[in-house]
Amino acid sequence: MERLVRRLPAQVKVAALVGFALAVVAVPRDALALHAGHAVLLAAVVLAARVPGRALARGLTVEVPFVAFALFLPFVATGPRVEVLGVSLAQAGLAGAASLLVKATLGMLAAVTLASVTRPAELLDGLRRLRIPAQLVEIGAFMLRYVEVVGDEWRRMGVARAARGFVAASPAAWPALSRSVGALFLRAYERGERVHLARLARGYAGPTGAGGVPATAAQWCAGAALPAAAALVSATGLLGGWGA
Repeated sequence: MERLVRRLPAQVKVAALVGFALAVVAVPRDALALHAGHAVLLAAVVLAARVPGRALARGLTVEVPFVAFALFLPFVATGPRVEVLGVSLAQAGLAGAASLLVKATLGMLAAVTLASVTRPAELLDGLRRLRIPAQLVEIGAFMLRYVEVVGDEWRRMGVARAARGFVAASPAAWPALSRSVGALFLRAYERGERVHLARLARGYAGPTGAGGVPATAAQWCAGAALPAAAALVSATGLLGGWGA
């Protein structure tokens, strides 16, 4: 089963991810019980692909901004309010926060699973096969190629700050960090311009066409299993009035 999941063409896995995400997002916020079925389906794929738990936990760190926004919702939403530990919170805000957290977590876990079973080069080829605008795919390829270079640049800047006695121990250090981020952006932009000019000098004529290997009908059917099952869970629950 692991080999089946990992050997599916990248375009099939991307389409499956999008379909699963649409099925999850389509569930109303007052029908959160339906997401239990989605979680079971996703867990089955994670177990079949043998995705390490550490990779899933590391990927969920990207969800922190969504968590912060969700925690803020009950305080600013309008409508009927309830008391929770002596704090007045909006019922609509609580429902919206719960829905946002569940859907964001399911979507993030699905995306991390895709990234864990697909190499970056294969993913880019799959996006080309799906007719994603070539310029966007080219930007993604450029980012993947130079993200380590930018990371090394940021680490060198950190060493330089530490050598000057800088310690980010309080909000007073934020202005210095913001200036570092600005300097890093300018260096990355200038590096990108130089690389682009160098490519043009070597005959670069723009993004190429679709790459990778085409998917067979059997592979498309296998990839459609997850989104189809997720859509069935959503439709069955909504039509049956579950989670209302």
